[in-house]
Amino acid sequence: MLKNTLLTLSLTLAVALGGNLAQGAIITNISDSPANVSPILPGLVLPQVSLKSADNKEVSLHTLLEQKPTILVVYRGGWCPYCSQQLANIKKIEQELIDKGFQIIAVSPDSPEKLQQSTISSANYQLLSDDQLKLTQALGLAFYLDDEVAKAYRNKLGVNFVTLDGEQKVALPVPAVFVLDTDARVHFQYANPNYKVRLSEQLLLAAADAVQ
Repeated sequence: MLKNTLLTLSLTLAVALGGNLAQGAIITNISDSPANVSPILPGLVLPQVSLKSADNKEVSLHTLLEQKPTILVVYRGGWCPYCSQQLANIKKIEQELIDKGFQIIAVSPDSPEKLQQSTISSANYQLLSDDQLKLTQALGLAFYLDDEVAKAYRNKLGVNFVTLDGEQKVALPVPAVFVLDTDARVHFQYANPNYKVRLSEQLLLAAADAVQ
């Protein structure tokens, strides 16, 4: 627990000092494979991070989290069919989550422009851009794609490459779901290195009930 607390504190400082990844900012926490990520644990508080809305406005994540308990979904991007299906499935239980007092926030490395193309449309379902990977790194979910897979993704799926420490590489989040209270404290976390396996809606509802 102490190790994870220290990691969270160090990431908070790194995020506060970080710049634009596209300009070669310092990388704070990107693993070499999805199997080696270290997601933030239940009981810990998310660091202060700024994201972007679909209209390219800066959004304070903590300001949003203060409003209501939150279902935070971290996904790979709108280009990923497994992510699109997950978002659509969560939308099916959207009203149940709202009735329990929750808001739904979904974050990906997609640019604000890409978010505008999303088929997910709901006043209660917010899509935000983490195109600088600040939150992805702070949550301990970021990993590099190996060069062969990255090339295939770029050629076939249009995944954005970013310049990291002078090199063009692809860093993605391991898909994850967090249940958070209004203090930004994690009550439940699900992250699976196998991007094809996602949390079921039934388990998500059960996790939300446990926060009440």
